[in-house]
Formats: sequence, structure tokens, C-alpha cells
Amino acid sequence: MRWLTKSVGSSNKKMHFDITPEAVTRVLISRPNSRLGNMLLLSPLLQEVSKVFPNAKIDLFVRGGWVPVVYKNYEMIEQDIQLPKKPFKALLKYIWVWISLRRHYYDLVVNVDKHSSSGRLSVKFSRAKYKFFGDEIDDAQLDQSCHMAKSPVYAFRKYMERSFFNIPNDEVSPLDLKLDADELATGKKLVESISGNATSTIAIYTFATGSKCYSESWWADFYSKLKTNFPNHAIVEVLPFENVSQIQFQAPHYYSRDIREVGAFIANTEVFITADCGIMHVASATDTPTVGLFSVTSVDKYEPYNQGSMAFDTNTISTDVIIDSIKNLMEVDTVEVFRKVG
Repeated sequence: MRWLTKSVGSSNKKMHFDITPEAVTRVLISRPNSRLGNMLLLSPLLQEVSKVFPNAKIDLFVRGGWVPVVYKNYEMIEQDIQLPKKPFKALLKYIWVWISLRRHYYDLVVNVDKHSSSGRLSVKFSRAKYKFFGDEIDDAQLDQSCHMAKSPVYAFRKYMERSFFNIPNDEVSPLDLKLDADELATGKKLVESISGNATSTIAIYTFATGSKCYSESWWADFYSKLKTNFPNHAIVEVLPFENVSQIQFQAPHYYSRDIREVGAFIANTEVFITADCGIMHVASATDTPTVGLFSVTSVDKYEPYNQGSMAFDTNTISTDVIIDSIKNLMEVDTVEVFRKVG
């Protein structure tokens, strides 16, 4: 499919963009992927498009049902057009969703991942004067270490260079779950109840999919070192949907299938430690200092994308070094808190 669709949209590469920002009122962004992490990594681009086109309402063409949850408080989003997560089990719905793309006319359609066959086809199939397929930046032009939250924004900015208005080359916006005050208050109560009203809580998440998941022996050693090095902190485990624990439920634990509640819980902890997974990006999107553990995927491309977070390749970095780095991270974070209070 990639080979068949790689030239789709190539004729648009030199089309000039001659519309004012205020005139753009309807935008479609295509990211037909069902993974939680990829939905969250889309938020910097959403914020970018909204800044460039302040009057625009945005539709999202996606797969699965994460959008209403993740982007609950994003007022610029009009609707999400959902492909079923498993298309061959809902073939008629799958076909109908594709047909529904033709029901609306957009000022601009944006494909997030140029290597996505469904993404390229959805842009081609949609009705819009301006269509961005994601080819404006070649892979060779992008730094190979470019983070997945940044690369779509850079490609979009390159596309907008065809217009007669300039986009400031600002820092790319962070991931943002946009938790509201009520959600954060609920998260605070949950943390206090589980941690025993401890003044400081470290949260860990021991699960990940496939080869990204660390063994029980690895986590047992790491958890033991955490308890030794942070005797005055409560250590709680956030459990996955699967309700499993790589430390055999030894720590006080929290379980919920509500992603926003999970995010609010994490937002009320001092630091969150996890292997590379969707929940890592949830933590990042709450602006919680997040420690990402990597053994398979690229650290540079997928590390937690928010200020104050860290990531480690555990193939080359020992757990002792990670523990020392967490100590330094928490000392800096505590200093910043006192500065804000003062």
C-alpha cells in the first residue's frame, strides 16, 4: 500500500497557498491511527494549526475512539470522523466512513504522516482546495533524531512557506491533555487516598506492549532501589487496563480505565516513571516530570516531550545512573516549586 500510494498528491507539491489566515474556517487533519500515544503526539500540530488559523474549526479523520477523550477540552475540534479500529470486523461501517469524507468541503486538509497510506488516500479523497500530503520535508532534510511531536509541525510550517504570510519559528508546543480544575482536584484526592497523604509521591507504570515491556526481575530490582533511595516518598503503581503488575502488586496501586482520570492522578504526583508506551505520553501531556525507559524504540523520537522530563536507553545506562538522575530531577523540581511559592 505504501508503494501504491507514495505518489498520491505529488502534483500538489508546488501549489501556492493564496488564502488569508482569517479566511480559513474548516480544516481536516488526517491521522488514521488507533494508538493512544499517536493521538497525543498530534496535539502540538493541533495547537499550531489553531494558532495559524484562529477562526478554523478542525475535524479529525482517525481510527478508533480516543479523540473525544484525549481532546475533550479542545474547543477548536468540531468532530472526529472515526474509522473502526478493526475494519474487517466492521466492513460496512469502514466503507461508510470513507464515503462520509465527501460530505464536507474544507479550506485545507492536512495529512500528519506522509508514510501513512490511509492518510494520503484520505487527503486525496476529501474535498478541499488546498491539500497537504506531508511531502514538503524529505526524510533526508529532517534531523533523524527529530521528535515525533515536532516533525509534523515542521512539515506544516514548510508547506505554509508557499503563502504570503509568515509563521514565527517558535518552539513547538508541548503535548497538552488540557485537564480542567475539577479533574485535577479529583486526581489530587485519589493520590492522597492511595499514598496515605504523603507529601511527595512517585508513580510508576510497569507495563508496556510487546518487547517494550521490562521483565519482572528488572522491575523488582528497580523498585527495591527506589524504596531504598526515596524512603520519605510514597511510591504508588498506576496499573494498566490489563490490571497486571510487574512487581506483583507490592506497592499501593491505582486502577482506572478513564484516561483523563489517570492523567489527573499522574498530574498530582512529583514524578512518573514508565517504559515507552501510550501512558508515558499521557503523563507528558499533563506536564508531569516523566522518566521514560527505552530498550527497543528510539529515545530521540519518542521520549516524553515536556520540560523537566528525561529518557534513558537502558541497554547502555544502568539503573543506578537512572536513580541518581531522578534524585537530581526531583531536587530541581522542588526548587522550582519553592520559587513559585516565594
